[in-house]
Amino acid sequence: MRIAGKRGSEGSGEAGERSESRRDPKRQLNLLPSFPSSPLPLLDERQRGTRFIAWPVKSVLNSPASTGMGFWSVNPYVGCEFGCTYCYARDTHRYAVERAEAASEGNNLPPYRPTALPPYESFEKDILVKTGAAEVLVRTLDPAKLDGSSLVIGTATDPYQPAERKFRLTRKLLEQLKQYQGLSIGIITKSPLVTRDLRLLQELSARHEVTVNISLCTADAILARRLERRSPIPQARLRAMETLLKGGVRAGLLIAPILPGINDDRPGLARLFQAASEAKAVYAHGSALRLDPVLGPRFIDFVTREFPELAERYHRHFDGRWYVTREYQQALSKRLRGLQREYGFAEGDTREYRQAEGRFPRAPSQQKSLFE
Repeated sequence: MRIAGKRGSEGSGEAGERSESRRDPKRQLNLLPSFPSSPLPLLDERQRGTRFIAWPVKSVLNSPASTGMGFWSVNPYVGCEFGCTYCYARDTHRYAVERAEAASEGNNLPPYRPTALPPYESFEKDILVKTGAAEVLVRTLDPAKLDGSSLVIGTATDPYQPAERKFRLTRKLLEQLKQYQGLSIGIITKSPLVTRDLRLLQELSARHEVTVNISLCTADAILARRLERRSPIPQARLRAMETLLKGGVRAGLLIAPILPGINDDRPGLARLFQAASEAKAVYAHGSALRLDPVLGPRFIDFVTREFPELAERYHRHFDGRWYVTREYQQALSKRLRGLQREYGFAEGDTREYRQAEGRFPRAPSQQKSLFE
């Protein structure tokens, strides 16, 4: 402990100032990763312009306190090639770059910027690859610290996006988890690439509670292409879910996001519930659109351009807010619960993806339209 006034007794003047200003790096807490002043290695580059950049990390676990979600999470990549128009995680690039810049400033290094693109675009154009993620996880994961909470892989970016074919970070993370036992592990993905790891998921299921959430917002391939620029077609995702289920891996359908006036119609949702039922999915549930200050204006511009008949209602509905209204959530909850009953699924959501719908009472029975 440093005693007040000791500086004056031990040294004064210029020498004292120098000794006081110096810091012993071994005594400092390294709260931020150290980033080099030179550009990080470019691991790969696609013809369409997507770049893959090596990204040093000292931690990959996100706690419930840091994310506001009721579970721990891991994202092996920052950014996602799928480029879905509605993705609320696009601003994660800004967070990552700001942390890198803060680390550079703290170490008296030139500002570090991996890309000149704005965060909204760099999210799908400059993918940051956490090359040491698996090694970091095994050094930092304390099962007791999870305290029964789930560990979910892929909450911000898809862990089985095309980059996974080359870098295999998600597979390496799963391989490290084999040395533990009794965890609740969730995976959220749009990609049939998850079936590559079927054998590994079977092995993990013998040691842990493993759940794969197949994310799909519509069974209409044409609509899906308008909303999700480069995501796998709906039928490929449904086949992947069926493959996992036939292989004994617990899997279900996450219908997300449900976009007011676009994919919230009952016939369209019923097609998804029916497909999940035919595949013998463990569950099927849905989640309404979620925006943020970065995504919101751009997504509403997208709706204005692609669905002009909905423009006025979107402007009114999301005026000053980034979540659906209480009334819309009530009506959507009623519709989803009715479909769950009709197709033999338990009502509500899975433990790792609880939604806000349970906080609201049911909508009046005469509710006809979800988005007026």
